[in-house]
Amino acid sequence: MKVGVVGTGFVGSTAAYAMVLRGSCSELVMVDKDMERAQAEAEDIAHASPVSHGTRVWHGDYSELAGARVVVVTAGANQKPGESRLDLLEKNAAIFHEIIPQISKAAPDAVLLVATNPVDLLTDLTTHLAPNQPVIGSGTVLDSARFRHLMAQHAGVDGTHAHGYVLGEHGDSEVLAWSSATVAGMPVRDFMKAQNLPWNAQVRAEIDKGTRHAAASIIEGKRATYYGIGAALARIAEGVLKDRRSILTVSAPTPDYGVSLSLPRIVGAQGILSTLHPRLTEDEQQKLDRSAEVLREFKDKLEL
Repeated sequence: MKVGVVGTGFVGSTAAYAMVLRGSCSELVMVDKDMERAQAEAEDIAHASPVSHGTRVWHGDYSELAGARVVVVTAGANQKPGESRLDLLEKNAAIFHEIIPQISKAAPDAVLLVATNPVDLLTDLTTHLAPNQPVIGSGTVLDSARFRHLMAQHAGVDGTHAHGYVLGEHGDSEVLAWSSATVAGMPVRDFMKAQNLPWNAQVRAEIDKGTRHAAASIIEGKRATYYGIGAALARIAEGVLKDRRSILTVSAPTPDYGVSLSLPRIVGAQGILSTLHPRLTEDEQQKLDRSAEVLREFKDKLEL
């Protein structure tokens, strides 16, 4: 199972490292216009292989992507302090016009996994530039993980036992679907009551803020986020590589909303196999509609 990573900055390299540690694939090739950086990252990550899962790691040009089942696309400009993901659209769209045709030519059978921001809009653009290939945006998989982490932290339990979806834009208009969130299979409210833990509007607002503004807080402190998204990308890639039929809040073109956005979707060997439409409260649905509207306004700038 071969994976390509295009873009060897913090996100691409961390995703590659996570895949090596998790044993996500047997071969991994790293591609970047900065060949020295790609070579150095590949060598460094390859040194972790003998003490993990023996993945073969190397660097190369686009031709080395041939035969990849998944190509993770992380190339592009990074979000700076005070800058929104949508502020990156113009410059990263120009980069995608250059690189996606080269990726598609080299690996026409690969599932393209887009992580570059603004990920929803660049997922739409990638679908336009590579119309014959399955495309997945990393979407709100990371946001949903942040949501679950904060719920679990408040509940005092292992994070794997908290479940909840963040829907819509991977960005400021994202929607936390409280109505379907659970801890240990119980509605959050019921779990907190059973454990004599506070559960009110203030607590929910703190979790919402911590989820929605996590990236800005981390970027302010260390200039970039990469560990969480690196692990999330490895998890999505495994859904394809191992045909796991994982349910993940990835981004993809969604006709009902006229733009790519995140909903729970079943991810398998062919990419996205099915889209689920969770039952939402009226307020949550209105917020999701507004999130889609925000994205459509920016999508018009791409002139697809």
